[in-house]
Amino acid sequence: MAEISSLRIDPRSGFCSSNSTFYSKRVPFPLPSNHALDITTFISSYPHHGKTAFIDAATGRHLSFSQLWQSVDSVSTCLSELGIRKGNVVIIIAPNSIFLPIVCLSVMSLGAIITTSNPLNTSREFAVQMADSKPVLVFTTTQVVPKLAGSPLPIVLLDEQVATEKTGQVKIVTTISEMLKKETKDKIRVKDRVYQDDAATLLYSSGTTGASKGVISSHRNLMALTQSFSHLSNPEKGEQTHICAVPMFHIYGFGAFAIGKLTQGSKVVILSKFDMKEMLSAVEKYRVTCLPLVPPILLVMVKEADEIRKKYDLSSLQSIVCGGAPLSKDLINRFREKFPSIDIRQGYAMTESTGFGASMETPEECLKYGSVGLVSPNLEAKIVDPTTGMALEVNQKGELWLRGPSIMKGYLNNAEATAATLDSQGWLKTGDLCYIDDDGYVYVVDRLKELIKYKGYQVPPAELEALLLSHPQISDAAVIPFPDEEVGQYPMAYVVRKSGSNISDTALMDFVAKQVAPYKRIRKVAFVTSIPKNPSGKILRRELIKLAISKI
Repeated sequence: MAEISSLRIDPRSGFCSSNSTFYSKRVPFPLPSNHALDITTFISSYPHHGKTAFIDAATGRHLSFSQLWQSVDSVSTCLSELGIRKGNVVIIIAPNSIFLPIVCLSVMSLGAIITTSNPLNTSREFAVQMADSKPVLVFTTTQVVPKLAGSPLPIVLLDEQVATEKTGQVKIVTTISEMLKKETKDKIRVKDRVYQDDAATLLYSSGTTGASKGVISSHRNLMALTQSFSHLSNPEKGEQTHICAVPMFHIYGFGAFAIGKLTQGSKVVILSKFDMKEMLSAVEKYRVTCLPLVPPILLVMVKEADEIRKKYDLSSLQSIVCGGAPLSKDLINRFREKFPSIDIRQGYAMTESTGFGASMETPEECLKYGSVGLVSPNLEAKIVDPTTGMALEVNQKGELWLRGPSIMKGYLNNAEATAATLDSQGWLKTGDLCYIDDDGYVYVVDRLKELIKYKGYQVPPAELEALLLSHPQISDAAVIPFPDEEVGQYPMAYVVRKSGSNISDTALMDFVAKQVAPYKRIRKVAFVTSIPKNPSGKILRRELIKLAISKI
C-alpha cells in the first residue's frame, strides 16, 4: 500500500489517478499500537464525559457506564468459571435488551467469539448456524428455548420467566440475573492474552451471493469501527441520546449501538423490537436526538406524518440515520417536506466491512440527495468495471471495492467464498454497483449481488431456492427481489412444477413459511415452464426481475 503523503490526490474527489484509488476525505485516526489488546478493554478505557450508557425503553431501567463495566466484570468472571476460553464461540439468540451489550463485551474480553442469530429463526435455521459456528454456550430467552429442544449445549437465560414445561429438554445452567450478582473482588480470573488480530465476532451475512456465511471480524476491525464513532462526537451538540430500534444481532445494531456509541459517552435507549408507537413515545420521553431507521419505516413516518406530529413531541430529534437499503430521492424530499427540522443522514456498510463504508456527518452533507455520503475514515475505495476488472474514474459506474482496517478476516469454513470476496491485496468486493462523484460522494446504483432486502433484513435467494427444490413436486425454481414501497423488496419465486403436478402458489408459500423466519417468507409465486440460465447454469435473475416488473 503506497504512502498517502507521496500520492497526488485530488482534494475535491479524493481520487488518485496514478493508482485509480479514491481516498477518504475524512480526517484519519490512529489505531492502538499495543497488539495485545481486546475490544472490551479498548472501549472501557476510552475517555468521555457520559454518565448513562443504556436505558431499557420498556422498563425505564438505566445502566450507567460504571454499572456497565461492573456488570461486564461479573459476567466475564462467571463465563470464565463456566470454562469459556479464548477461541470458544458463544451464541446469543435474543431480541434487543440491555443485557446484550453486557454479554457481548464480556465474551470478547476473554478472547472468546460472539455470534448472533435472529430469535425469529426456526429450529432448522438455528441448527444450520450452530453446525457451522460450533458454539459452546447459548444465551437466549425462554421464548426461544422450545426451538432449542434436544440441544446438548448449556443455556444461560436472559429473562426470568422460567417455565418447566418449556425448559425440560434443554440444559439451563444459570440466568443473567444470577451472573450479575457475582462478586468480582479478589477473584482471580483465568484469562488468555488477546491480540488485536484475534477473532472477536462471527456475524452471519449472505455476502455478495449464495447462502449465509459467518463473517470473522477481529478486535482490530471493531476498534476501527468504534474509534470512528468517537471522532463523530461534537461537544456543541450537547449530550446525544440515540435510540436502538434496529436489531442488535445485525451489524447495524451491534456495531453502532451494542458497542459503537460507548466510545462517545452517548446514551442509547433500547427497544426490544421495532414498534412505531413505542419508538415515537421513547423519542418523546427520553428526548432522543438521533434515530436509526430503514427506508420502509421512513416511508411509514411520511405517510402518517400529520398524525405523528399531533400525537408526539419530536422536537428533540436532530437527525435520522438511514441504512440497510437504498433510499430514494423522492422519499427523502417527501420526508423533508413533513419534517423540515430533521436531517436525514444516509450511510453504507456491510457486515464484511464491520459496519464501515460511507456516511454523512454534517447538515451540508445531508443535502447530497441520493448519496450515501463520503468514504469512511481510513478507508480506500475503487470503482471496478465488473466485466473487464479495470479500475474506473470519477462519475463512472462499477463495482465498489473497499480496503482498510475494518475489513473482515474472511468467512468461516469457506475459503472459496473468502477468495471470491477478498483479493490478495486486501480489497473487499462489495457486490454493489456504485459511482463516486466529483466531490467524493458515493452513490449506490444497483446490486450486483443477489441479496433481497426485506425491511433491511438480508434474504439470500439461494436458501429459499434450495427449500423450494426440496419439494417433491418442484423441478426448478428461482427467487428474485420484488419491489415494494412499504418493505423495500420481498421474495418472489418463479417455479417449474414437475409433470402432472398442480400444486398451488398458496401451498408452496405455506411450505416455505413453515421452515423460515417471517421476513424470509415467499410472498408471490409465478409458475413458468423453465428458468432462464446462462451456459454455466447460473440463473439469469435480471431477466426474471424485468419480467416481474413488466407485469406490475
